[in-house]
Amino acid sequence: MYRITIDKDACDGIFACLTRDPRFVEDDDGLATVDPAADPVPPEGSDDGTIREEDGKIVAEFDDDRADEAREAAAACPPNAITVEDI
Repeated sequence: MYRITIDKDACDGIFACLTRDPRFVEDDDGLATVDPAADPVPPEGSDDGTIREEDGKIVAEFDDDRADEAREAAAACPPNAITVEDI
């Protein structure tokens, strides 16, 4: 299981994350968020996880094999607004 956290205050809307993991999308505020349904072809065994907003952050938790994709998205984020941690 892993957790993706997007710090909305740090996000600049550059969207480098969108090209690394299709679950990352632009929200209504023009910033990044996570939406598992946005992936047009999710790999077998992917889950919808749980996604919530707390204290200006998007927190998404998943129990699937896509942590590496999330880490690639986080590494591509110029303002380092995304963190991925095993839980």
